[in-house]
Amino acid sequence: MPLNRRKFLKKSAATGAGVAIAGAAAAPAAEAAEQQTPGKHVKRYSLTVMGTTDLHGHVFNWDYFKNAEYTDKAGNAQGLARISTLVNQIRAEKGHCNTLLLDAGDTIQGTPLTYYYAKVDPITAKGGPVHPMAQAMNAIGYDAAALGNHEFNYGIETLRKFEDQLDFPLLGANAVDAKTLRPAFPPYFIKTFHVPGARPVKVAVLGLTNPGIAIWDKAYVQGKLAFPGLEEQAAKWVPKLKALGADVVVVSAHSGSSGTSSYGDQLPYVENAAANVAKQVPDIDAVLVGHAHVEIPELKVTNDKTGKTVVLSEPLAYAERLSVFDIELVFEKGRWTVESVSSKVLNSNSVADDPKITKLLSDEHAKVVTYVNQVVGTATATLTTVEARYKDAPIIDLITKVQEDVVKAALAGTEYASLPVIAQASPFSRTSEIPAGNVTIRDLSSLYVYDNTLVAKLLTGAQVRAYLEYSAQYYVQTAADAAVDVEKLTNAGGRPDYNYDYVSGLSYDIDIAQPAGSRIKNLTFNGAALDDAQQFVFAVNNYRANGGGAFPHVASAKELWSESTEIRTRIAEWVTTKGVLDPKDFASVDWKLTRNGTPVF
Repeated sequence: MPLNRRKFLKKSAATGAGVAIAGAAAAPAAEAAEQQTPGKHVKRYSLTVMGTTDLHGHVFNWDYFKNAEYTDKAGNAQGLARISTLVNQIRAEKGHCNTLLLDAGDTIQGTPLTYYYAKVDPITAKGGPVHPMAQAMNAIGYDAAALGNHEFNYGIETLRKFEDQLDFPLLGANAVDAKTLRPAFPPYFIKTFHVPGARPVKVAVLGLTNPGIAIWDKAYVQGKLAFPGLEEQAAKWVPKLKALGADVVVVSAHSGSSGTSSYGDQLPYVENAAANVAKQVPDIDAVLVGHAHVEIPELKVTNDKTGKTVVLSEPLAYAERLSVFDIELVFEKGRWTVESVSSKVLNSNSVADDPKITKLLSDEHAKVVTYVNQVVGTATATLTTVEARYKDAPIIDLITKVQEDVVKAALAGTEYASLPVIAQASPFSRTSEIPAGNVTIRDLSSLYVYDNTLVAKLLTGAQVRAYLEYSAQYYVQTAADAAVDVEKLTNAGGRPDYNYDYVSGLSYDIDIAQPAGSRIKNLTFNGAALDDAQQFVFAVNNYRANGGGAFPHVASAKELWSESTEIRTRIAEWVTTKGVLDPKDFASVDWKLTRNGTPVF
């Protein structure tokens, strides 16, 4: 299927690009209020725009990794079933025909539910199922959604199949065909609201996605799709929307508001550009923000060119919040003008699940619960990530051991078979645990929460040393005589846990009393000082291999092999084959933290 042939596109003589036009809403009985002033007859209209983002496969308030209802210290609840109840309440209050429901992306990755319908019972199979997220969002009645970066994690075929199953468009003005640079997805969506006694109100929704896709899912999109900057594409499309008669312009952006990019990611464009768009591009009224997983009830940004206030809101991820924009318009001199915009977030813990959604997806949920609770082995000891950020933990060694074994088997019989294989892994979670006794798929899935796949790269000893030095920037410099608080020891400069790597097969110290760049000490291989010219096969996840985190050398290194099977699946296969999960088969102390040569722990 050509990338730019979608069911929601119609050709527009005005733009020459895909335009998504919704049918006009039915005329409401009394949604326009009239205000009488001396010598004037003013008509007003109230529009409510609701928004979610970063749903990441959360349909129900259920933790598949714990096999229990989701709970946290803040009392949050999760899931589209709760959002559906909130949406129904707003529609009842405002009138369904006076509302829009949008999403800002990252929908089909993030839980065992979404993994199951991408890989175990895939929606791409002939006669395959309808994706649970498509079923839920269709039933709730979404009007449009922006593409998120995680939409691409399972490849373009899965994304296109999901798109085909939706009753609403997936928008991405800055997701373009790599060759023609024409939109590969509908750039925008327009909905018309009829108002008695006045010209209809036209609302345009511009969808923008994250330029980081070009790095993070390079294996799927390189040569097929390109992702120019949000500011650039908004500046191109918003004037077109106004020319098409849009009275209100709402942007749904899978991009945070901070104006920064992820630690180390060397993007050609700003990753979190939503506020930049509001500041730089005139004629935007509201922005639904995504990607950053933070809660912003209301953020007011002043446009640099017009001085107009633009309102931004970001609901918390996983369907924990619903953003609500209230937009007031006034009809004067034959046209509608936005008079005011305000926003807030509603907490999904304040309502119960919508029984319609519960009934709709109970079978799919039950299948996934059964799947993740399959026993695949037995553990001789409890393994945990609680201290994995600052101590060499056996549970992370399990990941690197599996990666080493898979790559060694893949390269057997090749010219690289004689080279030593080393591997990286990150302490993704601070709470994962594989208990002693029966080991299930959900235990192993909680250890490796991302859908990363495995790549083999060729590195030299000198490059590995630089890689380790870069990774060691994760630690806060701590003097030899200073007290050590493990809660303040890591995440230097805001660096996330997933951008700190263990490297197996070597022995080294990390001296945190030293400044960043001079911390790797006593680096040895096979008991001898590391030879900078020694060649290694580096078993690395695809995020890192494609440049995620901007670790030195790895992205540009020669690729020897790669696969599409998830590392999580490889771990489950390894444990299933072994039958018994015994630390003696994979655990080793490869590194430790020191201060001026003295171990910290």
